[in-house]
Amino acid sequence: MSVERVVVGISGASGAALGARIVERLAALPAIETHLVVSDAARRTLDLECPPGTLARLTGLAHRHHPVGDVGASIASGSFPVRGMIVAPCSMQTLSAIATGRTDTLLTRAADVQLKERRRLVLLARETPLHLGHLRNMVAVTEMGAIVTPPVPAFYHCPRSVEEIVDHIAARAIDLLALPHAPLAKSWEG
Repeated sequence: MSVERVVVGISGASGAALGARIVERLAALPAIETHLVVSDAARRTLDLECPPGTLARLTGLAHRHHPVGDVGASIASGSFPVRGMIVAPCSMQTLSAIATGRTDTLLTRAADVQLKERRRLVLLARETPLHLGHLRNMVAVTEMGAIVTPPVPAFYHCPRSVEEIVDHIAARAIDLLALPHAPLAKSWEG
């Protein structure tokens, strides 16, 4: 069984639990090597929105935690093969940087690499309401090949808690990478 590498970026938008749950779900999958990069703003959001010690726990679950300022890290190069990348949550600042090719942090550089190498880049864009600039940036990254998937809950499986909603959104994001496993998210059955 070959190992699949996945990059997870957590940016500073509200919804840090989404990125945390994605790292947890990936850690539970066989033959997945997770590379984590967390923006400075995300560190603050993780502290505000998640239980104490969450970042330390996530760095322990990831195969490798890359400092956001290390633009020379392995995940900054197209020669480092990965299956794809998920940015969850994806702030509008991060979305804008990706849309305009601004690669001044490892998170945005790694996302840029996914686009140039024609790999999957899943962006859980987190903002509401949206103005025209947000929408244009979403169109721009979509035209470049990214998958914009706002973390909108599915209610057809009748979630009973916020944790179930977060888990389903995380599973759907992972499923968009088309990893070699059964889909994680519960599907609509009609």
